Amino acid sequence: MDTQAPIPPVFEAVIRPYRSLSPRGVRTLAAVIVALSALIGLRACLMGAWPVIGFSIPEVALIVFLLRLNMARARARETIRLSAEALSVERIDRHGRRTGSTLPAAWLTIVVEERPGRIPALLLTTRHLREEIAAFLGEYEKRDLASALQAALRAMRSPVFDNPQLREGSA
Repeated sequence: MDTQAPIPPVFEAVIRPYRSLSPRGVRTLAAVIVALSALIGLRACLMGAWPVIGFSIPEVALIVFLLRLNMARARARETIRLSAEALSVERIDRHGRRTGSTLPAAWLTIVVEERPGRIPALLLTTRHLREEIAAFLGEYEKRDLASALQAALRAMRSPVFDNPQLREGSA
């Protein structure tokens, strides 16, 4: 029987893609688009331009499909956990499928790779491995995450010990 407790994380971050609308907001927007399209189609039909309805139905269907796809992609997330032994990255895609990888913390470096004309890549590198994380974040968010991870690695690798016997004035 293994009674060993799990190692507590030194750093943990959950990264989700940014979406400007909540699910309720997306439903409201879709309803408004459907209602406006129906009103435009009705007006065109009353004016004798009934073929407009044939064009507006696929257009509305495409808009609703794209809104649903946008909300489905919002379900994706990455969880990054740094412990004294390893950094683990767990990804959950929009369908709920989980993938993960673990990199040893001893050889870990955080690299922000500049790519001309594009958003830089945030890479975790060890001796033989390179893995990109936070691919759906913007430039400033990636740089903030990189500096937070680097600070956590620095704090983990060079701990500060406080021995009361060695303090000034203690006799």
